[in-house]
Amino acid sequence: MAQDQELPGDRFHGVEHRSATSSGNIVGRIVAIMARLRDPADGCEWDSVQTFATIAPYTIEEAYEVADAIARGDMADLKDELGDLLLQVVFHSRIAEEAGLFDLHDVVNAISDKMERRHPHIFGDADDGGHHLWEQVKAAERRAKPGQTGALAGVALGLPALARAEKLQKRAARVGFDWPDATGPRAKIDEELGEVEAASETERLEEVGDLLFSVVNWARHLGIDPEAALRAANAKFEQRFATMEAEDPSFADRSLADKETAWSRAKNSPLP
Repeated sequence: MAQDQELPGDRFHGVEHRSATSSGNIVGRIVAIMARLRDPADGCEWDSVQTFATIAPYTIEEAYEVADAIARGDMADLKDELGDLLLQVVFHSRIAEEAGLFDLHDVVNAISDKMERRHPHIFGDADDGGHHLWEQVKAAERRAKPGQTGALAGVALGLPALARAEKLQKRAARVGFDWPDATGPRAKIDEELGEVEAASETERLEEVGDLLFSVVNWARHLGIDPEAALRAANAKFEQRFATMEAEDPSFADRSLADKETAWSRAKNSPLP
């Protein structure tokens, strides 16, 4: 790759920085900014000491802020949040580049190769296509990775618990381990409720987890995204609680009976 003029901090640990500031590369500016921020001598004292592990929570947070902007239909905010998420990709790539692992060019090339590989009916010579081909290619990719041979292999630990439960259940369902319809997981919820009620204090954590797992399973059979359903319930609760507080500045000091009455009024108020 042709090298542009070297920027401050372009060389770390003997690794030559492949600058992305060539003409036509729209992300070149942010790549150069990150290289400057990471300069151990003249960069930002915070940015320069970050690691994959310390940045990971911010990456997850930014992804949620993108989803939040979409849910609110705020396109101006979405533009900003997508920029923040892109910064996370650039940040991780720069840390990797300094360690001689890979750089942003490698990240972009890898995802480009993957998208072409997973769409052989679009970019290759496969006669038929669709989601089944995508899943077949993904499964082959998982099998090619060390220790990734089981049906549940590769489900990211960093996923939100509800989303990960649903993904694990879908993977199990692909190999035939699933209820035939929604009646099975619905009955399981009653069973798990009974086990929670009968559990000792030390057993409750596990039993409540089983109950939540069963609720996710039922939602999946009903065609409902449990993560989206809970987000919607959270938003509804926030709005109704805010309505109660707005109607009564002394809400916190009211009796529980008064609060229940206020809650009933809020429930009957139309949501924005």
